[in-house]
Amino acid sequence: MPYEPPKWMWPFPPRPGRLWNAASTVTFAAVGGLSKFMMKLTDVQVYNKAVLTDALEKRHPLQPLITVSNHACCMDDPLLWAAVGLMDGVLKWRYAAGRKHTRWILAADDICFTSRLYALFFSLGQCVPVHRGAGVYQRGVDFMVEKLNKGSWVHMFPEGKVNMTQEMMRLKWGVGRMIEECHQTPIVIPIWHVGMDSVLPNTKPYIPRPGKRVTVLVGQPFQFHEILTQLRKDKKSAMEKRKVLTDQIQEQFARLKAQTEALHYQTADR
Repeated sequence: MPYEPPKWMWPFPPRPGRLWNAASTVTFAAVGGLSKFMMKLTDVQVYNKAVLTDALEKRHPLQPLITVSNHACCMDDPLLWAAVGLMDGVLKWRYAAGRKHTRWILAADDICFTSRLYALFFSLGQCVPVHRGAGVYQRGVDFMVEKLNKGSWVHMFPEGKVNMTQEMMRLKWGVGRMIEECHQTPIVIPIWHVGMDSVLPNTKPYIPRPGKRVTVLVGQPFQFHEILTQLRKDKKSAMEKRKVLTDQIQEQFARLKAQTEALHYQTADR
């Protein structure tokens, strides 16, 4: 039986009213503003940013968008979007603080949804609880599939946790399920970043540090249509399809990691 979170951990209203929408907008504006301020104090280099902004600006309203990135610190989201947004104003304010246009994201329930107050705050920020270890069939993942099939943007940290060692990890298969169950083949964009954990260290006292260097590399969108067509033609099982799709992301992550680190440390040596 799929994991079901406690009712208090799921405050999303079936039909958000004006009060919820207003509170959500204020939450995005506050967090987005703070994140943009933090990134203004950071030396940020973003490469291939047009790949992301073209997908955000030009895709069909019902075209699902999935972005996937590594997870280096607990504030990768929203610092990542603020970092990209500061570069020539490309990622416009509405994507950093606009409720209707910003991403949905899975968040660990044992960290972000540990109380009713936290659950409300993160839910207003379009964070959806996921229970680590409960598998790909649970309410949070179901909810994301529904959002994607309405043309929403979903961001994923497929490593499943903050990667403290920065070594390659086996990716979780939830992203594979989302890709496979979209009614329309989603645009899937990989992103790798280096240096975010120096802006907000993963050790106490967790104080932001200005003047650090962050490098972000946006990869080319995956071409999953042909792969999905072949998998379905071959009548592969749901598990086999999830594995093949996730493995594709794993391989691209390894390439992006090497490229981003080379850019990061090459720039630092100048």
